[in-house]
Amino acid sequence: MVPSDVKQKEHPRSTNLEGFDVNNQDTTAVLSPISVQAEESEKKSQPATKLNPDGLVPDGTKSTADGIKTATERKRSARQSEDKRFKIFCGSANRPLAEEICKFVGVPLGESKLQRFADGEVYFQLLENVRGVDVFLMQPTCHPVDEHLMELLIMIDALKRASAGRITVVIPYYGYARQDRKDRPRVAITAKLVADLLSTAGANRALLVDLHAAQIQGFFDIPVDHLFASPVLVSYFRELGLPDLTVVSPDAGGVERARFFARKLEVPLAIVDKRRTDMNVTEVMNVIGHVRGRTCLILDDIIDTAGTLVGTVDALLEQGAKKVYACASHPVLSGPAAERIAASRLEELVATNTIPLREDALRVPKIKVLSIAGLLGRAIESIHMETSVSTLFS
Repeated sequence: MVPSDVKQKEHPRSTNLEGFDVNNQDTTAVLSPISVQAEESEKKSQPATKLNPDGLVPDGTKSTADGIKTATERKRSARQSEDKRFKIFCGSANRPLAEEICKFVGVPLGESKLQRFADGEVYFQLLENVRGVDVFLMQPTCHPVDEHLMELLIMIDALKRASAGRITVVIPYYGYARQDRKDRPRVAITAKLVADLLSTAGANRALLVDLHAAQIQGFFDIPVDHLFASPVLVSYFRELGLPDLTVVSPDAGGVERARFFARKLEVPLAIVDKRRTDMNVTEVMNVIGHVRGRTCLILDDIIDTAGTLVGTVDALLEQGAKKVYACASHPVLSGPAAERIAASRLEELVATNTIPLREDALRVPKIKVLSIAGLLGRAIESIHMETSVSTLFS
């Protein structure tokens, strides 16, 4: 009789009668010598598959280490690998910018159908598969704001119902952002309302550019990436090389933005103290800082009717400034804005293409537009690859 401990060493694992490993539940059968000889004899009797120099068998399929893939399997594999890339769709608000972004990142603009019924209702249909895909939906909520916002919500809903893997809304211009607090009794906070609408519609993430107030990011219940157009604008004015330059904030709310801009250009900062007397009506009060004999650059996030801009230009020139330039991220330019800029003593207004210029603004030679397609494209790639977006501003 062999002791039990010796038997355990000689047979570390026990097997059942069918030849299966019981301890680790391995389902590989243990073949007898006769079974092995039969299997080898069967392999020798089968003719070898002949391949041509390209590794194809006579029917055109590809030979692989795992076997032979049919043409259908190879087509499906190629489609699956393509679907691993992200897709970009857009609405009607700023299609040229979406096309620029797609050209930068090297993906085609997603195919869709966007129409309106006779009464103005929006009809949207995706014309390609987005199941499980990382989708970026580009749509600024510019004029007409309500129509473009409704378009965006309907497109998000369509993507959600088409089982998109993740929906990131890319909003270069976030409409309704100026109503971000209760500054008067019985008013709405529309910046929060729009954030809730986007989340409820099905957006999983938001990519925004130069919010009117940075704290609007806190209104969202989904992750938000907040970009700044300053790298594009700073690069332009750095190459322009204006002498004796001073960056000017047109109000107290934009001081932080102007300070960052001035630090990048390594120039002084000035502030214009203004008081808003009514909606879209402001009265310039005082200039804080040294501007006499210097070239001033007014920095703002939004230029709407250009009343504040023109008033700031006049105030700076009255304080002895030699020349005045201006730049802004979002050229809303509604109402008489284009006419006011054309008639003002402003040297040049530089804006980005977060919003397409209106027809009257296109005819004003003082207005120059820079593209942020590269900035948005790099941010989209970073979000898709799960890498840091903040490196775009370092």
